[in-house]
Order: sequence, then structure tokens, then C-alpha cells
Amino acid sequence: MKLIPEIQAAQSEIQGLRRTIHAHPELRYEETRTSELVASKLAEWGIEVHRGLGKTGVVGVLKRGNGTRSIGLRADMDALPIQELNTFDHRSHNDGKMHACGHDGHTAMLLGAAQYLAQHGQFDGTIVFIFQPAEEGGAGAKAMIKDGLFERFPVDAIFGIHNWPGMPAGFFGVTEGPIMASSNEFRIDISGIGSHAALPHNGRDPVFTAVQIANGLQSIITRNKKPLDTAVLSITQIHAGDAVNVVPNTAWLAGTVRTFTTQTLDLIEARLRKIAESTAEAYDCSVEVSFLRNYPPTVNSSAEAQFAAEVMREVVGDDRVDDKVEPTMGAEDFSFMLLEKPGCYAFLGNGDGGHRDAGHGVGPCMLHNASYDFNDQLLPVGSSYWVQLATKFLSQQ
Repeated sequence: MKLIPEIQAAQSEIQGLRRTIHAHPELRYEETRTSELVASKLAEWGIEVHRGLGKTGVVGVLKRGNGTRSIGLRADMDALPIQELNTFDHRSHNDGKMHACGHDGHTAMLLGAAQYLAQHGQFDGTIVFIFQPAEEGGAGAKAMIKDGLFERFPVDAIFGIHNWPGMPAGFFGVTEGPIMASSNEFRIDISGIGSHAALPHNGRDPVFTAVQIANGLQSIITRNKKPLDTAVLSITQIHAGDAVNVVPNTAWLAGTVRTFTTQTLDLIEARLRKIAESTAEAYDCSVEVSFLRNYPPTVNSSAEAQFAAEVMREVVGDDRVDDKVEPTMGAEDFSFMLLEKPGCYAFLGNGDGGHRDAGHGVGPCMLHNASYDFNDQLLPVGSSYWVQLATKFLSQQ
């Protein structure tokens, strides 16, 4: 690895920031303490600070020379509504809240890069440090964009990174095109006519109808979309009735849809509505369909993905970079930024959990798990990557 010596020397300081953030997790749009910490550190290092974008977001601007190129580097700050099982010293002090996805580490890595670039950086242009709230279901990226993020702080490209458990620590994964899926949810409410369970002919059964709709929805994946167009439709809830001898008046089912392209999503939504409505009509029931598009797919632009992979190789070596990493059906609201600007989202291996301090929970070190903890050995890796990425990007013509 070719890590920056000054960043390596500052690892304990960066780790202290990470663990402070971990110990005081805040949920989406509540990141006031974290935002204050980020803003105060940026100001301490002489970086221009802007607050309030997306409610609790923070933007730092560092400009040198007369260069016209600019680059955006983004980290997310919010935690999850999870009760932490770890008992080590930097465990969560806020009951029911936990940094179980590594956003504490993402924020710390970007702070480490900001400190180095402010104190030692040699570049010509503008670096925009974006500390985003509410990635976990709150679409904080979209909120910052709505508040004028790219109008006030224009960038030529935007980059993001996420730690990835199971990938060896210090390894990078990136790919051109889709790297994460869209996230969407649906609910189908069915209204029928209730009856005594012994006399079902007197009613119109919404439970039977719900089951037929559930079966029919699977045909979308197996018979409507192209086999090469990846998609997942999962029915995760079916609810109806209160008594074993009563056919209820209503029933509902709900679930999620994930795709790598909007075109596939359009097909699935259209077919879902058609199957639900036609099936309900066939059994003399009525239906209401709700389909919510939460996050679009995260799609890396080719040039920026190739550029990021090149920088990764310079930082950690060729054998530690997978530039055709397998995409995941998980979702990420960095996708909204990639709809506005070319850029690249990548993974940084978090290891298998062996890094955790004594007192960690009995569960695996996986994302959204109550026994998770970010691997602090990644801090100088991520910070060095950010520095090299920004410096090299701004040096291009």
C-alpha cells in the first residue's frame, strides 16, 4: 500500500473522531451533534463551512489556485434505529440508536482527507466535501440537491464510498454501470365482502384473492421481464382477518421491488398493477395499489469508474482492486447525486469482523447488525484514497 505518511501519523486522531461519532449516533435528519463536530473540525482546519443543506447537512469548500475544475466527495452521517449489542467503550450511548452501517467511519475518513488537504494539499481547483444526512431511508442526498447543493457548489464529478463487510479489509470494489439497485415498495389493499367461514358463498373472499395476486406477481419476474434484466420482487407481508371462523372484509399484501434499470422497474410496476386489478376483478373484489419509488439505481459513469479504479490501484495495489465487482441489490441514495452529475460509488472491504474490540456482540459484523463495528484500520486507506482521487482529478485538463 502507498498510504500518505501524514495521514498514517494522524490515524489515532481520526479514530478518535470515528469512535466519538459511533458513541453518539443520531437518526436521519437529527444529526445535530455530528454536524456540529464536522463543521467545527472543518473550520478549525481553515475550510469554508456551509450548514443547513438538507436540514442537517454540512458542506466544506477548499479552493486553491486559479483552476476551474471541481470535485465533490461525499460521506453520510446518520445512524440506524438499532439497539447496539456491543459493550466496548465506544458503544452507543443512545438507546435504540446505533452506527450499524459504518457511516461513522465514512465521515471520519472524509474528515481525515479534509484535514490533510487543508494542511498539506497541493492542488489547483476546488474540493467540495459533502457530509450528508439521512441516507437511511430519508433521501438526504435528494434533500441536499433540492436545497441547491450543486447550484451553490458546482462540481465536475461526484464520488462516494461505502465499507463492505465480507470483502477483505483494505480491498476496493468498483464497477462501471449499475453497482446498487433501486429501492421501491408496494402495498395492495383488497376489499371484499365478509362471511361466515362455513358459508363462503355468501361473501367475496379478499384472502383468497390476495393469495392469487401473490402467486400472479411472481410471473412478472419469470415470464414478463427479460431473463438478463436483474430484478427482485419480494412479498414480505400478508395481513387479513381476526377470527378463524370468519372470512374478513379486507386483506392486504406488501413488499419490495429492486432493479438495476428504470426501464425494468417501469415494466414491473405496470404489470403489478394490471395483475392486481384483473385478479381482484375476477373474484368480484376491489383493489387499491400503492407503488412508491424510493431510491433509483446507483449507476456509475464509465469514465469516473475507470478513473477511480486507477487511483485505487495506486493506493493499495493492483491485486487489491476488483474493477468488476458484483453489484448488490441493496440501495443507496447517492444514486440521486449520480442522476445530477457523473461520478462513481465504490466499496472498501471491512473484513470479516476480527478487528472488533473485546466486548463486541455475538452477532456477525455485517451491515445493519447489532454487533457491527467499523474497521478503524480502513481510516488511513480511505483518507489516502480521497486525497489521491481529488488531487489527481483536479490535475487533469
